[in-house]
Amino acid sequence: MSQLRDREAKVPVALTQGRLMLRMLKLNSSWVSLILVIVGGTFVISPDVEAFLNQRREITEMELSIQQAEDAVSEMQAERDRWQDPVYIRAQARDRLYYVLPGEVSYLVMETDGMDFSDESGTVGALLAEQRNADEISAEIAAANDNWVDSLLESFLRAAVEIPEVADGE
Repeated sequence: MSQLRDREAKVPVALTQGRLMLRMLKLNSSWVSLILVIVGGTFVISPDVEAFLNQRREITEMELSIQQAEDAVSEMQAERDRWQDPVYIRAQARDRLYYVLPGEVSYLVMETDGMDFSDESGTVGALLAEQRNADEISAEIAAANDNWVDSLLESFLRAAVEIPEVADGE
C-alpha cells in the first residue's frame, strides 16, 4: 500500500484532435480490411447496377412507346368505325367536297380581298377562268427563254476555257 501512496496521482493530459479521433475509432487491421472490402465491392458491383438502371430506363421508354402506339391504333379504329356510318360519310361529303342533296341549293362564300371585279359578265367564275388562262402565270414568274441544259453547258465550258482578266492593282 505504501507503494501506491508513493506514486503520484496521474493527471489527465489533453490529447490532440487527431489522436482523439484515432482513439475513438480504434482503427485496426480488421476495420481497414472491412472498409477495403466495402469500397472494392462498390467498384465491382457498379457496372452491373449501371446496366440494370439503363435496362429499366429502356423498358420504361418502350412501355411508353407501346402505350402511344396502342392509343394511336384505338384512335384509328374509332375513325374507321366513324367512316362505317353513312350519316358521317354524308356529312364529310358535304363539308369537304361541297356535295348537296337533290333539290338543295349550295352557296359558297369566298373572300373578296385582292380580287378585281371589273369583269363585265359579273360572275366570279368568269374572272377566275380569265386569270387561269392568262399567258403569264404571275408577275414574279415568267417562262424561261433559254434551255437550262444549254446554259449550264455553256457556263461549264466558259469556266474551263476562258482565262480570267487580271486587274492592274493585283
